[in-house]
Amino acid sequence: MTAPRRFRRARWLTALAVGASLFGVAREPRAAAGRAFVVLREFGVGTPARAQPYLDQLLAAVAKQAQWPKVSGRYFAERQPALDYIQKEKPEFGIFSLAAFVSMKSQLSLAVVGEVQAPKAGGTQYYVVGKNVGALEACTGHRVATTFAADAKFIDRVVARGAFKLADFTLVEAHRPLEPLKQVLRGEAECALIDDAQLEASHHIEQGGELKPVWHSAELPGMAVVAFPRADAAAVAAFKKTLGGLCTDAREACATVGIERIRPAGDDRYRAALDAYAK
Repeated sequence: MTAPRRFRRARWLTALAVGASLFGVAREPRAAAGRAFVVLREFGVGTPARAQPYLDQLLAAVAKQAQWPKVSGRYFAERQPALDYIQKEKPEFGIFSLAAFVSMKSQLSLAVVGEVQAPKAGGTQYYVVGKNVGALEACTGHRVATTFAADAKFIDRVVARGAFKLADFTLVEAHRPLEPLKQVLRGEAECALIDDAQLEASHHIEQGGELKPVWHSAELPGMAVVAFPRADAAAVAAFKKTLGGLCTDAREACATVGIERIRPAGDDRYRAALDAYAK
């Protein structure tokens, strides 16, 4: 074989090898990417440190069902640390308590993909209770204890919807879930604005049976399961398919934190709350 022919043959073999290599790479399935989550549950019972292990169990179930190699996430109880995490880590998915969701949906361009139904965890319905009052009007102008004093816009527009405003009361701010109940029982407030979890807790404290509801809100949606704009359509579809079975795979975690069910949902489920908040 002459030198020119040997050279042409060597170039042809090299091109063939490169082509075969590229073809092989193209045919290999692309590894699924890891995913990041953020959970913001405001005004809940317990601390983020106590809640984090249960979130990890839930995310392990997500990874298993969606066939993602890695799913990580952080649990927060306050808005600003959650926003800092979102800015830094850029999660693709999240779970937000209702007050946080309606206030942050536009800012973060959140799209609803599901709903967490957890009435025992609170936030589904709100009540005004008192010990020696017979109607909501008896609380007006008087001391009302609550853990929700910091979010007047949400309470006024989404919870009360015209029945009252927090400004109608002399607010006695509380920081622990049982504190408003005890403040009324001790005579430090005439009434308390509480949610369904706190109302349930009143049945298990001394003299709690003396507290009687004088008003209650409409039933509200549960925590919103959301996708951030950076989540691609395939990932959103895969995640949404996992929702119905998460509490089967993570039964202990769901039961411990009071989740009864996680189900697919869309923005329409939250439309009434969003519209009320925007007024």
